[in-house]
Amino acid sequence: MATLVEIAAQLVASHASSTPMTSDELLAEIAKVHAALKNLEAGQGVEGVEEVKSSLSIKEAFKKNEVVCLVCGKGGFKTLARHLSTAHGMKPGAYKKQFGIPSKQALSAKSYSESRRKMAQDRGLADNLAKAREVRMANIEAKKETVAKPAKAAKAPKAPAKAAKAPKAKAAPKAKK
Repeated sequence: MATLVEIAAQLVASHASSTPMTSDELLAEIAKVHAALKNLEAGQGVEGVEEVKSSLSIKEAFKKNEVVCLVCGKGGFKTLARHLSTAHGMKPGAYKKQFGIPSKQALSAKSYSESRRKMAQDRGLADNLAKAREVRMANIEAKKETVAKPAKAAKAPKAPAKAAKAPKAKAAPKAKK
């Protein structure tokens, strides 16, 4: 079985593979992780757990050709939505709230957003969207009118109900041959 030092070293090595660290930072991180593991083994709570704040600014994280995750520091993404859900179990709204990102800010690279916008314009999707909205509003208005008409008709006297039909007699079971 691995010792606490080995486990701490493996954890820090995994973290260091995605985040650049100096040798002093590596040693300090190993010491912190080892102390936390020791406390957990002794049944004590981990002290000094604080919310992770990224060293990157929002402007640095959202570059022209890539997006960098503020949670783990990985970069090279065109969009962050899938990475957040798979790697961190986080929804985009929670991510934006945690790091103070404006709700209107897209979680994608600027060049990616521009290329998708251009592609949509080339295909005429903006015109199709406007037409679809008009049709939808017309359908909603038509439904409102049909709902309003039966309400007025319900106030009119009801026609007499038809006489109830007698239940059908059950057929006798067939004999087996």
